[in-house]
Amino acid sequence: MLRRLQFIALRIFLAFIVLSIVWVVILRFLPIWVTPYMISRKIDAFRADEDTEIFHDWEPYENISKEVALAVVASEDQNFPNHWGFDFDQIYNAMTEERKRARGASTISQQVAKNVFLWHGRSYIRKGLEVYFTVLIEVLWSKERILEVYLNVAEMGKMTFGVEAASMRYYNKSAKRLTRYESARIAAVLPNPIRFSIKNPSAYVNKRTNQIVRQMRYLGGQKYLADL
Repeated sequence: MLRRLQFIALRIFLAFIVLSIVWVVILRFLPIWVTPYMISRKIDAFRADEDTEIFHDWEPYENISKEVALAVVASEDQNFPNHWGFDFDQIYNAMTEERKRARGASTISQQVAKNVFLWHGRSYIRKGLEVYFTVLIEVLWSKERILEVYLNVAEMGKMTFGVEAASMRYYNKSAKRLTRYESARIAAVLPNPIRFSIKNPSAYVNKRTNQIVRQMRYLGGQKYLADL
C-alpha cells in the first residue's frame, strides 16, 4: 500500500511538472486576458457589494510606450535586465534593514509568476510555487515577454489591470502615447493601486512620481531596456 501511494504521488508530481511547463510555454505566445488575481478581485468586490467590472485591455509590447516600461522597472525592479528572476541583494536588504514596515523584494518576474499562475496569500506552499514558476518563465520566456505580461496584468488602479486600461481610464489616451511623467505616476501607485490614485494623486504619489522620473534619467532613459 505504501509503495502504491508513493507511485501515485510520483505520477501526480510528474504530471504537474509536465502540465506546468506546457502551460508556461503556451502563455509565452498568447495574450493573457484573465488571471487568478483578477478573478479573486472580482469575487472580493462581489462579496463587498461593490462594482465588479474589470477594466483590462491587452496590448503587445510594441504598442506600449517604452517610457512606462522604463518607469515600472525604475520603480519596482531596477536590476530586471540582469537578474535571473531573483534579486538577492534586495532580498538581503529587505531582511536586514530595520524598518517599521517590512519592504517587499519581489522582482517583476516574481510578480508575474504570482499574478498569472497563482493565488495571492501567505503560505510556504504558495511561495514555493512562486519560486518554481519564476524559474520557469525566466528560462522559457524572454525578458521582453515577462515585462510585456507585467505591463498587461498588474493592477494599476481599482479593478484596473494593465497599462492600456489604466491609460485609457485616467489619461484618455492609449498607452503608446504616455509621457515620461504620466508613466512615472502609473508606476508610483503600484505598491498599492487600491489605496493610491493616478487620477487624484496624493502628496505621496506626487513625491514618488518625481523620484521615479529621476531614477529613469539615472538609468539612462529608454536605452536601458533596449537589449531585453
